[in-house]
Amino acid sequence: MDYSSIKGIEALGDLKGKRVFVRADFNVPLEGTRITSDARITAALPTIKLLLGKGARVILASHLGRPEGKGFEAEYSLAPVAKRLSELLGFEVTLQPDCVGENVRKGALAVTDGHATLLENVRFHKAENKGAEAFGRELASLAEFYVNDAFGTCHRADASMTWPAKLLPSAAGLLVKAEVDALATVLTNPNRPCLAVLGGAKVSDKIPLVNNLLSRVNEICVGGGMAYTFLKAQGHKIGKSLCDDSKLDDCKKMLLRARENNVAIHLPKDHVIAHGMDDETAHIDRGDIPDDFAAFDIGGNTARAFANVIARAKTILFNGPMGVFEKERFSNGTQIVVNAIAEATRNGAFSVVGGGDSAAAAEHFHADKHMSHVSTGGGASLTLLQGEPMPALEALIRS
Repeated sequence: MDYSSIKGIEALGDLKGKRVFVRADFNVPLEGTRITSDARITAALPTIKLLLGKGARVILASHLGRPEGKGFEAEYSLAPVAKRLSELLGFEVTLQPDCVGENVRKGALAVTDGHATLLENVRFHKAENKGAEAFGRELASLAEFYVNDAFGTCHRADASMTWPAKLLPSAAGLLVKAEVDALATVLTNPNRPCLAVLGGAKVSDKIPLVNNLLSRVNEICVGGGMAYTFLKAQGHKIGKSLCDDSKLDDCKKMLLRARENNVAIHLPKDHVIAHGMDDETAHIDRGDIPDDFAAFDIGGNTARAFANVIARAKTILFNGPMGVFEKERFSNGTQIVVNAIAEATRNGAFSVVGGGDSAAAAEHFHADKHMSHVSTGGGASLTLLQGEPMPALEALIRS
């Protein structure tokens, strides 16, 4: 489905004095009660500040962690988030004792123009993960408008992600709108040549993605562990390299379909190999990988060949590193590819980094700021790119 038609906040009109329910993603990492990264909080600030500037009365909601829906659990409380939001916004963001109930309703009604309150973790209720209508209706009853700015959860049909959108005038927040627009550019109307650079460990994770992209892109560069199932499917010996033998037929079918669609698939021709991840490395220029070795990175020749493909692309999707980039000895392939994407972007290409390990790699090599868009939602962005249902976005379209 094409989600580019989803409305932004401007479609909601005058919000002064109106209660706006904002589903954000404050699922931050914690050590005790200390937030170790507030990136997800700061990512939501543009939407929150826009609404506050319009004089809205903002009611924030989020999940945190994976509580079992048995009621309040201190380790999953959003109290640290309320404290950090208060620091960032310059006024006290009160934390409600729950996300539903009469006391929460009173707290929501007490919010004044240009201020905000935060509901307690919605996953303290089993009804949230179940997408229960009654729970969703109770959340929606707290406000007059709904804004979804939790892209990382848009592939889930959780109650707070869907029911308020069905029941209230609704819109995408700035973060969700930016994500949807960027990914739609790749999938529906890319400047050509359009290129996907795919990596990561498991080919099984990327089969739906490759199948969806084969009718949309002109070229695909495949690296990382997933490349070795493709190479084995072509008849190459890959030693102890990562391989999913159950997916060999799938890889053969994708290679055949690529030829039928005139899509060029580029695979590694040289490799950085070792007996084990902590052993001495070697470089194999071409041919088969010895039986007692495994590949942990694409070789320099392949990385430079991929960089040449990247240089001629006008639209680039990067999803998955080329090797075990966290270890310096296996980082060269990913670094060359990431830097090539950044350079192509500076030269006018549109680049999208697909979240998760891809975003971590771009940040690791200080290239994230040079990309057109770095997705904040690993699972959500992959689901959208695979063409699979996005229940929360579908609810916004139908609102």
